[in-house]
Parts: sequence; structure tokens; C-alpha cells
Amino acid sequence: MHTFTFILILVMAVVASQPLTRLFRIVPLPIVQIALGAALAWPTSGFHTKIEPELFLLLFIAPLLFADAWEAPKREYRRLLRPILSLYFGLVFFTTLGCGLALHWLVPSMPLPVAFALAAVLSPTDAVAVSSIVDKESVPKDLMHILEGESLLNDASGLVIFRFATAAALTGSFSLWQASLAFLFAVAGGIAAGLLAVIVVSWALKLLAKFDRIPPEAQVLVVMFLPFAAFLAAEAVHASGVLAAVVAGLTVGRTRTANQLSVSAYMLAHSFWTMLAFLLNGTLFVVLGLQLPAIIRAVPPALTSSHWLWQPLGIIVALTLCLILLRYLWITVAVAAGRLVSRLRREVPLNATLRIRLASSIAGVRGAVTLAGVLSLPVLALDGSPFPGRDVAIFLAAGVILLWLVIASVGLPPIVCGLVVGHAAHATEVRRARITATEAAIARLEGVAHRGGTDGAATVDQAVAEGLIATYRRRLALLDDGKMPQEEAVTLQRAEGALRHAALAAEREALRRLLKSGDIDDTTFNALAHELALHDVLAEAKARSR
Repeated sequence: MHTFTFILILVMAVVASQPLTRLFRIVPLPIVQIALGAALAWPTSGFHTKIEPELFLLLFIAPLLFADAWEAPKREYRRLLRPILSLYFGLVFFTTLGCGLALHWLVPSMPLPVAFALAAVLSPTDAVAVSSIVDKESVPKDLMHILEGESLLNDASGLVIFRFATAAALTGSFSLWQASLAFLFAVAGGIAAGLLAVIVVSWALKLLAKFDRIPPEAQVLVVMFLPFAAFLAAEAVHASGVLAAVVAGLTVGRTRTANQLSVSAYMLAHSFWTMLAFLLNGTLFVVLGLQLPAIIRAVPPALTSSHWLWQPLGIIVALTLCLILLRYLWITVAVAAGRLVSRLRREVPLNATLRIRLASSIAGVRGAVTLAGVLSLPVLALDGSPFPGRDVAIFLAAGVILLWLVIASVGLPPIVCGLVVGHAAHATEVRRARITATEAAIARLEGVAHRGGTDGAATVDQAVAEGLIATYRRRLALLDDGKMPQEEAVTLQRAEGALRHAALAAEREALRRLLKSGDIDDTTFNALAHELALHDVLAEAKARSR
């Protein structure tokens, strides 16, 4: 019962954070959610929970990364593969080395392997927090795609390096050759587990399709198991479960798995994952807030030898600035190397001005993966003594997460302001796609309309096809640039939308009268009302996308 109550409170906190963010417009959504979590846990009689890191990664991080990867722009990721991989592999190693040495210098009592472990777990970024701080439309698309691609992948690399550093701290020995082989195995095993899970799920959907009248909910349940199956399969062979979930999400939309879903199942799956991602994103920050009071109350003595307040605060500020500086240096070098490669290949280099590099550095916000990872540090060493530096690592990780969120909230909006001039290229691409799809529909309908019946008379299919052709030709005229003024197109769109809403309203009123008179029961009314609501939502989405 306590667990169920705790889950309900988490959901209510996520819901309550939305109107609070609208009320306090200056404060970003992640900080509001963290504050709500801290408010729930701050009193001694408040909610207190201990995170089991592996379970947290399985239940929260795996499905969230899977959902993000499924919706990710794969074409843009392929085009930006070099900078994404540079941040995925190179920056994580560079951050672990540079930040680990800086940590050992700032806190001499922390052993070097533990410092490297903390630096590794501080490497993963959180693009969700960035999109909550600034409007995605105000950030250059290439920059946002790079940040999202980096956050999908560096969770895996950071956590893998963190495990090796933790093992070195426990055993007191470290082999670069063995660690490199284990890292490659973790990456390869994660990729293989993700692909295998997609194949198995695809086979299961194909098997279900052989049976008639399989409800779409059954198909969605099969897809729902995909990220968890990928994660568990990878962890079973000591590979990266996080990477397996990401690979499953990246490949499921480009394989036959998604195509085997019926239209109803696909719409239901899309709605399910959209809602789940919304809930998990908010829950992660609320859970982060729940951990803060206990962390803040117990400031480690190693950080208060000079002053109880300024020393730990100074170390957190210095560590955060060190991470931002390391990120800026790596991005600057990577941009210079990318320009050289583009010049040799005669390609157009990415636009990486000083403001974009600075925005990329500040946008590397840390989040829940960092906290979950650092909380997984062992409590005891192999000899039964307390694990050295564990409390210090947890305190510093929480401090860096909070401070970086504040820095990004204050500094990122003015830096990205004015970087995006317009979205003409994207709008042109959308218009061309609509024209192509409309022309294909007209061609298909014309084939039906010109198909003669057995007696030469027009069939019902022909009559319906001719009516639909007229609708599609009107849409094509609206999409054809220069042939219809924008004002006339907007007027026609508004008139069509008003008439459609009026027709749907009349249908709802008729259904209510039938229900009131007893001509239909509640089941029939609910089913038909649901259909009308679906038509209304599709009409509104169609109007917004024009």
C-alpha cells in the first residue's frame, strides 16, 4: 500500500508541476519538479525513498530512452554522426580524465579511482532538461539534434566507465587493456541485445497477425515489453542495458516491427509512449528532489574542514565550472577538426560560432542518470569497511546537477536568443512531402474512378473516388505555392474547420438526445463519442500542421 501511495503522489506532483510552471514563468519546469520533490521529503515525517539503481535504470531510464529514440530524427542523426560520436566517445573519456584529476585535487581525501568514478557518472547529459529550460524552436535544429543524440548514447558510455572505475576502487587494481576490451564488449553486447529484442518482438507481432481479430491493445503490450526485454538481455551478459534500449528504439521504427502494427495499434502505441515519456520525465526530477533533503542534511566532514558552508559550495562551483570548461574545450577542438575533415572531403562544415559553442557547453546539463549512477556506489568495500568517498561523491553529484540547472536556466535563454532566423527549409520540406503524398493519393483514386464496372455503369467505389479526388485536388491547390494567396488559403481553412466542428457538435447533440431518450445505452454512446473525439482531434492536428 505504501508503494502504491508513493506512486500516486509522484504522479500528482508531476501534474501539479505544470500549472506551477505557468504561474512562475521564470522558473523552468525541472527546477519546479525538483522543488516539489524536496518539499515532499524535507519534513522528518515526509516521504523518503531509497533508489535501487538497477531497478531505477530498468523502470525509468530504459523506457524513457527507448521512447526518445523511437521518435528521434534518424536522418539528422546520420548527417550529424561525427559530432554525436565525438561527444559520445571522446568527450566522456576526456571528462572522466580531466574532471577526475580535478576532483582529486579539490578533495584530496577522495581516492583517485573514486574520483574517476564520480567524473564518469557526471559525464551523461540530459537533453530533456534543456528542452524544458528553453523553447526547442529557439535553438538551432542541428544543435538540438546533437544534444539529443549525445544524451541518448553517453548514458551508456558514462555508466560503463563508472562501473570499471568503481571496480578499480574496490579491488585496488586496474588494467587499461582489460577495461578497453570490457568496454567494447559492453557496447557490442548492448547493440546486439537491442537488435535481438527487436527481432523477437517483430516475430511475436507477426505471429499475432496470423490470428483474426487480435485487439490492438495486445499488439501494444508486445511493443511495451521491448525496452525492458532489451535491457534485461544486455544486463544478463554484463553488457550495457541502457544502450540496448536505445538501439531498440532507434531500429524499431525502421524495421518491419512498426509496419506490422495495425493503424489502431500504432496510434495507441504512439499515445502510450508519449504519455509515458511525459510522466517519466517529470517523475525523474521529482525523485531527484526527494533525495536532496537527506543529501543536504548530511554534508560530509571531508568537505567542511575549513567552513561548513563556503567550502562545499566552492567545491561544487569549481567542479561545475571545470565540467563546463572541459566541454567547451572539447567542442572547440572537435569543431576545428570537423572543419578540416569537411574541407578535405569538400563538404559544407557545420555552423559553429562562438555563441553556438558556448550554448553547447552550457546545455550539457546533468540529470537523473547521474544521480542514479552515483547512488549505486557500494556502501561497503571488500574488507567490510565503508566505501571511501561515497558520501562525498553523492553530495557533489547532487550539487552539480542543481547548480548546472540554475546556470542553464539563467544563461542559456539569452545565449540562444536570435540564433534561429527561421524554419524556411523545414517548412519547404513539409510542403513538398504533403504535395507528394497528395499526388500519390490522387493517382491511386483516379485508378479506381477510371475502372469500369461490368455493365459500364459507375460503381459506388467510383462515385466515392471522384468525390475524394475533388478534395485532394483542392488540397493540392492550397499547397501549390504562388497559385493561391495565403490569405485565401487561411480563410478556406478556417471555414472548413468551423463547418467540421459544427457538424461534429451536431452529431454529439444527437447522440446525447438518443442517450437521454433511451434509444441507445451508455456503451454505444461512449463508443460513438470516442469516435467523434478522435475525428475532432485529427481535424485539429490537421489544421495546426498546415
